[in-house]
Amino acid sequence: MSDSQPEIIRIARASGQSELHAEPLDLGARVRQLRKERNWTLEQAAQAAGLARSTLSKIENGNMSPTYDALKKLAEGLAISVPQLFTPPQDDRITGRLVQTRADEGVDFLTTTYEHKLLAEGLTQKKMLPYHTRIRARDPGEFDGWVRHDGEEFLFVLTGVVRLYTEFYEPAELRRGDSAYYDAAMGHNVVSVSEDDATVLWVTSLG
Repeated sequence: MSDSQPEIIRIARASGQSELHAEPLDLGARVRQLRKERNWTLEQAAQAAGLARSTLSKIENGNMSPTYDALKKLAEGLAISVPQLFTPPQDDRITGRLVQTRADEGVDFLTTTYEHKLLAEGLTQKKMLPYHTRIRARDPGEFDGWVRHDGEEFLFVLTGVVRLYTEFYEPAELRRGDSAYYDAAMGHNVVSVSEDDATVLWVTSLG
């Protein structure tokens, strides 16, 4: 779940030393905000996403952590990409930005196949969503079909060995230091083929 990664973060301060830091993202509040922007009732949003009303209510109130399948349904129902669910609303007043994420920081998000740590969550108006991921899956059958979403994606292997499955190419085995850049709308899954869970840096474009 991601957006295109930043090679260089451009710092352009129009005046002063102002920096903007947003509060850590509350997924439930973000989903509720997106629903209300569309003037949808809970029932209307649940129907658009193909989820039970009670399930959507629990997500909005922080009473359950949605599966990736539920996130995909939510994103499709709201007509946005999955990474946009984790992106705070834009603030047009920003002219220059910088945010640092320490090793013990970041927003954790757990799925049945991946353990994500979302990075730079305090930066608004991001064009890309970077995150550190532990690959727990060992077989593509653990996924509910292909993962796909809008934008482009960059994958860099930090530890271990992964196998990248894509809709139109032969599976590719990637080791520490290897990387891949691909269209995220193309179906893709990543599994670890190491004895231990592999870890990767993932960056997904939000555009």
